[in-house]
Amino acid sequence: KESAATILEMLKDVTSYEGEDAVFECRLSRETTQDAQWFLGDVPLQSNEMNEIRVQGTCHTLILRKVTLEDCGPISFKVGQHTSAA
Repeated sequence: KESAATILEMLKDVTSYEGEDAVFECRLSRETTQDAQWFLGDVPLQSNEMNEIRVQGTCHTLILRKVTLEDCGPISFKVGQHTSAA
């Protein structure tokens, strides 16, 4: 059983203007096959035309495309028992 990944680099707060992209990054202690999940408030986010979710090694990135006022709120990233929020 693989040991749980921990979050090394926490999310940072991002301020964006309407129509801009907002980029959030989180770095883990190691690459993991564990389910990592992004949330806007309590809503789990999926990769689609509005949200881009990338994983490059231990770096997990969320890009909210052309944000609107409705996108305002807490963003969180969860992996295993660990959570980071911005």
